Amino acid sequence: MDSHKITRRSFLKSSTAVVAASATLPSPARSADRPARRPNVIVILTDDQGYGDLSCYGHPFLKTPHTDRLHDQGVRLADFHVAPVCTPTRSQLMTGLDCLRNRACCVPGGRNILRRDVPTMAELFRDGGYRTGLFGKWHLGDCWPDRPMDRGFDRAVWFRGWGLQSDLEFDNDYEKTRYLDQMEVKQTRKYCTDHWFDEAIIWMDACRREGKPFFCYLPTNAPHGPLWARKEDEDKYADAVASAQAKGKKAKGGRGGGAAAFFGMIANIDDNLGKLESFLEGSGLRDDTIIVFFNDNGGTAGVRFYNAGMRTGKGQVYEGGHRAACFVRWPGGNVSGGRDVTPPTHVQDLLPTFADLCGLRAPDGATFDGTSLAGPLRASGAKIADRMLVVQYGGRLHPVKHDACVIWGKWRLVKGKELYDIEADRAQSTDLSARQGEVVKKMLDHYERWWAQVAAMQARYLPAHIGSANENPVILTCNLWQGVDVDNCHRVAAADGGPVGGPWNVHVERAGTYQIELRRWPFHADCTLSSTGPAKTVAGRPLTPGKAVPIAQAVLKAGGREQAAPARDADKGVTFRVDLPAGPGQVHGWFRDAAGKDLCGAFYAKFKWIG
Repeated sequence: MDSHKITRRSFLKSSTAVVAASATLPSPARSADRPARRPNVIVILTDDQGYGDLSCYGHPFLKTPHTDRLHDQGVRLADFHVAPVCTPTRSQLMTGLDCLRNRACCVPGGRNILRRDVPTMAELFRDGGYRTGLFGKWHLGDCWPDRPMDRGFDRAVWFRGWGLQSDLEFDNDYEKTRYLDQMEVKQTRKYCTDHWFDEAIIWMDACRREGKPFFCYLPTNAPHGPLWARKEDEDKYADAVASAQAKGKKAKGGRGGGAAAFFGMIANIDDNLGKLESFLEGSGLRDDTIIVFFNDNGGTAGVRFYNAGMRTGKGQVYEGGHRAACFVRWPGGNVSGGRDVTPPTHVQDLLPTFADLCGLRAPDGATFDGTSLAGPLRASGAKIADRMLVVQYGGRLHPVKHDACVIWGKWRLVKGKELYDIEADRAQSTDLSARQGEVVKKMLDHYERWWAQVAAMQARYLPAHIGSANENPVILTCNLWQGVDVDNCHRVAAADGGPVGGPWNVHVERAGTYQIELRRWPFHADCTLSSTGPAKTVAGRPLTPGKAVPIAQAVLKAGGREQAAPARDADKGVTFRVDLPAGPGQVHGWFRDAAGKDLCGAFYAKFKWIG
């Protein structure tokens, strides 16, 4: 387990080996001086929208005119790759490092926190004199020192977890959304995507009035499920989806809606892009603003209707799992013109690219796995050095060797044994490995060298910090259980995760007595331990009842001892007091019935240092 004091300006001695390992990989050229007029930067990242879910890429009925305009006016990274799921894509964007190196490589299982000794994109912008703002999904840590405000954002309008129906949000809704403004809990009456864009525009306009350059990160939770669209947006696609279904295509729907809602959510994002464009034009910011749009992983609910000819979707290492749309526009910086950058690129390239375009300086010793694309973005004749890229994440719980795609020009080496020519065979239907042994060997050799750099660090988990004066108490959820996959409200409601759940890895900031309360349901839900959980969302939408578990006893293992305490029918939680030494450790809580049988883990725990 890693534990250390938190730093922002330099690498710790414990990371020296990792830095040395990545130092041989491409790193960005650095400008000797910052540009005289630094551009603003807006990064828009959509959640679970696929490469094919755009009309500019040939979708048969989805209309995305404002996104298409970015495609037409900007520079297209035509062979752009992200991670197959959301947390690692976000961690790679923020650090310029492969997710197995920055350590936030999974959604569940305690592997979704960024290394704290590497600089983030927001920190580089902030230290370069920019105002920094996040509006929407963070998903790289819910508690100090991993919140967006701790990792470089001056302003954060955000929510915890991966979405508005994650394990922690649970009863949240896309309408009347509950969210955090810094750490103040608020609720909006707007549709969530409208709210993120509106708040971002208000903040950007304030930066403009103050004459400050800004970095605005706008990661939407839409169109990720649950598929809850505004009715007027869903209605736009009801007939088209019904027609497609009648022709034998089935939608991959979700609770609260199906494919028509999914496409309606994308249409709403597109409308907000139009609103953003009107703001940039009307405020005079358009020419001096870099705007980047991309999606975070392979397709989901839209794949069965159209997937741009690719194989599979989200979560997979075939092309459909990680190829993404990416459009970059900066009229005042000669990054425009509706042209393509054709060599393979990946999300790790964006941070070193911004460092070059905006004159940002990384701390001494920092390196990137990505390389700067500033040259090819500005000049059509500029080249990208021949290189191989590795797409791999942690799977559901931990990384497995060869569960990856190695990219080299037109070649894709999948799972260490299947080889495809993506230019001739985008559907990856013909394995050429038997005929192209030399290509396979070169790509396998590259992967072996890469794996050797990152494999050892996968045995360690980054701990959650408790007892700090910066945040006390701290609530931890089942999403951080080591090696156990319970990351959403549906799995919590079903009491998944085994009879004892999993342990939390923690770093105790202050030695002393801790009050630890274990709960079955979220603290804000105000539900008794053995109840069926929240009955409706914050917007009044009915929720499916959860599994009632006959809890009669809570068990806590912490500080070198195990103790049990009774639970009454009216109890919402069970509280323990335990003395903990400073430093790394584990805490594990679960529930039993009256006969002493283990039932389920404690999905939520509140840790409070009391002296």
